[in-house]
Parts: sequence; structure tokens; C-alpha cells
Amino acid sequence: MSASPVKFLKDVEAEAKRVTWPSRKATLVTTGAVLAMATLASIFFFVVDQVIGLGVRELFGLGG
Repeated sequence: MSASPVKFLKDVEAEAKRVTWPSRKATLVTTGAVLAMATLASIFFFVVDQVIGLGVRELFGLGG
């Protein structure tokens, strides 16, 4: 089953016209939410890593 490149491009164009694109505001709000959650997750994992590291150092007497 093969299709011609011209038919493929016409199908792609028709499909792209059916897409509902988000507004600029929705894109900015979503981007902000993603950046905020990534920041919160990185802070959380940094704190957890520091606590675990402190516990390991205390338990095994390593690092000073």
C-alpha cells in the first residue's frame, strides 16, 4: 500500500486545519505551571538528597 507524496501532503494539510491550537495566554499559563512544578520538584529532591546524605554521613561517620 503506497500513497503518492502529493496526496500525503494534502492529507497533512487537511489534518493540520482540524487541529485546535491553544491561545497565547493558555500556552503561557501552561508553560508557567510546568516551570513552577519543575522548580518545586527540583527543590524537593535537593532537600531529600541533602537529608539522606546527612543521615548516611551520621550513620557511617563519613565526610568529617
